[in-house]
Amino acid sequence: MSGKIILVKQWIKQRVWVLSILAIVLMAIACANSLTGNALNSFGILPRTSRGLIGILCAPWLHSDWEHVFSNLPILLILSALLITGSVRYYIVSSVYIILLSGFLVWLFARSAIHIGASGWIFGLWALLLARAFTQRRILDFIFAILVFIYYGTIASGMLPGVPSISFEAHIAGAISGLSYALLTRRRNPMIKRLD
Repeated sequence: MSGKIILVKQWIKQRVWVLSILAIVLMAIACANSLTGNALNSFGILPRTSRGLIGILCAPWLHSDWEHVFSNLPILLILSALLITGSVRYYIVSSVYIILLSGFLVWLFARSAIHIGASGWIFGLWALLLARAFTQRRILDFIFAILVFIYYGTIASGMLPGVPSISFEAHIAGAISGLSYALLTRRRNPMIKRLD
């Protein structure tokens, strides 16, 4: 019994550690950006420029101001916490995939402006959590998809053009990335046997 308790504690500790590091890094970068007068934002994605390519990696960590940080951080942590319950490795790999693909799509197709913020990553996790209900077919994934839809279903409106200062392109690119990752990692139906 004590062995199971130790395993549960390790499981919780590992996930809390990952989420804490994520929050600390975002806050530290926001502090550095604030102290430099938002000079770091020049490392965002500037579509179709060689300089903008570095933004694919940097943009999710950069925010225009503290309001932007605090609007993204809670939802990023909540969606991350839901996804990380399964596997830390799956969460990290899916996040890297979403950041890279959504960033590249923004670089290819978005308006000519500097795109920053974690919202592409957020929309990717959101779409991935919704899609996993159908691609993984597990009870927990259905429960998470229902929760995400109930509490965050309205963020889908962020994929529509509206406020000029908001990158709806990053939202769309993130959702496409999350959906594609769910499809790439879908669970094969064990009831269907291959015929050779």
